[in-house]
Amino acid sequence: MHCWGGDGYDEVMVAAAQKVAVFAPSPVLTVTVESGAEGSDVHMHAGGQGSWVANMVSVLGARPLLCAPFGGEIGMVLLSLLTGERLELRHVDAEGSNGCRIEDRRDGEISRLAEMPGAVLNRHEFDDLYDVTLTAGIEAGVAVLTGPAGRPVVETDIYRRLAADLTSLGVLVVADLSGDPLEAAVAGGVAVLKVSDEDVGDRDPVMAAETWRDLVDRAVILTRAAEPALIIGDEVAAIDIPTLETLDHRGAGDSLTAGVAVGLARDLSLYDAIRLGAAAGAVNVTRHGLASGRLDAIETMAEQVVIEPATSIEVQRARTGHQ
Repeated sequence: MHCWGGDGYDEVMVAAAQKVAVFAPSPVLTVTVESGAEGSDVHMHAGGQGSWVANMVSVLGARPLLCAPFGGEIGMVLLSLLTGERLELRHVDAEGSNGCRIEDRRDGEISRLAEMPGAVLNRHEFDDLYDVTLTAGIEAGVAVLTGPAGRPVVETDIYRRLAADLTSLGVLVVADLSGDPLEAAVAGGVAVLKVSDEDVGDRDPVMAAETWRDLVDRAVILTRAAEPALIIGDEVAAIDIPTLETLDHRGAGDSLTAGVAVGLARDLSLYDAIRLGAAAGAVNVTRHGLASGRLDAIETMAEQVVIEPATSIEVQRARTGHQ
């Protein structure tokens, strides 16, 4: 049985690094069965968007402050997987259990065998999670708001409140959300919003991003699966990254978000922070582990990322390709 590995990490760098707070309302345990040399290999990971963002933050040499609830037997396993030198847990004790997913990849395709959703937080757990996230955000100066895994476990308005309170306290808020949590966070005020064109529904994705840009301080990053992502900021720009063979696309968007947050924590320019995030996402797709990679590979890849003003043809393709 294998747990979350640590190859490619520089522990000394992490210990002295910048911090990034990560709001993760519903970490899940993922159990994956894969083919091995002597039969089946079983891998256990801390999953869910917040866990993946935190992992990539640590890969990039920053120290994630993971703000999340843990409860039940699954929560105990998650805590054991996450406890280590690469991240700092700001956990909330929960009465209900965290969620779990069991997947089979022995034939090369992902087949979900079983899934149990995480429990909805009660009022006291909700308040405690809010408080630890606010405290971690102030300490770090940069905070990432991530969404739930499956069903909502917190009230949607927590995203608006966190975004508003953190922003008013001078914290740079990066949001990677969809649906009602996205709208709530934007209403509160965020510095950077990352959103996939798959999450805009029937709307024109470019027009939707431009609408959100009116409420977002720095930029909206519109990802488009394998197509070049767009940055809607003071101008509309396209992100050009080298084309790499994809082993597993999952975790690429979370890696991008983590890279942007780490770049802002390092006081990089917006475009340099996005280059770092785009490189992290590109390297992630070449690996088995979600939101994983080697720092040297990511930094080298960042030098290959080009950001230039988007042409009218690129913008039109972003609109028509979504339909």
